[in-house]
Amino acid sequence: MKLTRRVREILSHYESDNPGTKANLARILMHGRLGGTGRLVILPLDQGFEHGPARSFAPNPDAYDPHYHWRLAIDAGLNAFASTLGTIEQGAASFAGQIPTILKVNSANALARSKEAPDQAVTASVKDALRLGCSAVGFTIYPGSDALYGMIEELRELAREAKANGLAVVVWSYPRGGNLSKEGETAIDIVAYAAHMAALLGAHIIKVKPPSAALELAAAKKIYEAQKIDIATLSARIGHVMQAAFAGKRLVVFSGGAAKDIEGLYDEIRAIRDGGGSGSIIGRNTFQRPREDALKMLDTVIRIYQGKA
Repeated sequence: MKLTRRVREILSHYESDNPGTKANLARILMHGRLGGTGRLVILPLDQGFEHGPARSFAPNPDAYDPHYHWRLAIDAGLNAFASTLGTIEQGAASFAGQIPTILKVNSANALARSKEAPDQAVTASVKDALRLGCSAVGFTIYPGSDALYGMIEELRELAREAKANGLAVVVWSYPRGGNLSKEGETAIDIVAYAAHMAALLGAHIIKVKPPSAALELAAAKKIYEAQKIDIATLSARIGHVMQAAFAGKRLVVFSGGAAKDIEGLYDEIRAIRDGGGSGSIIGRNTFQRPREDALKMLDTVIRIYQGKA
């Protein structure tokens, strides 16, 4: 497969990485209907761990079966499928080589008490990712959490091992905990900070939430106002997050969050596209819909990123 000019340009931004890591990053960037464009749409499945099975799958009972998600990601022509150890293991033989996979190696759960110090347990390893033929590992950090320093140190070791073995690193950077308000978790200054932090920690692909126009930190608010940073529209805020990710030299995908109105989702995708975002990683908005509705939705999302909708 010949790499496109855009993918070669993206790979050139990862100057220290070995051929194995760049090859795995290229596999993700070249796969599916958006292959070669530099845009990404990824299906993530860690919500059963994070929120529980009924909250995740009861709206569409077919989604209790891990194979359902594998097939959905493949049939929709997505770039990659990201999930936890058990799910990847459950479909590893049936779907080997059909779509790049990202092994999520840490997870939280809704039963833990963790208001000020949310944390995640390490649930899988780089060796698991290699054994299962994954292209990348995924790891969550919680900027703002009282437990953040420990998560950063875990990520440092995991990323070092992953890169040494030719894997790419995806970082979910979700602000929460500490003194952050609920509104502050998606405030533009905080989301941009979270994306920058993930880039500083060596992420190849960064996952954050779409930012609101709120400003959480008083010190940051002064700068945003003094420098007249445009945060009036979602597309402007997306552009600012990309700027924080090494002036757009790191791939940043934006989560879909809880299931929402379909037109609201499409408008959000257009704003991500127009703001220069790298793409979307959409879970519940996909698999909580019936399969045919999900495939239709993903087709529209892909066409939006292609500039056709």
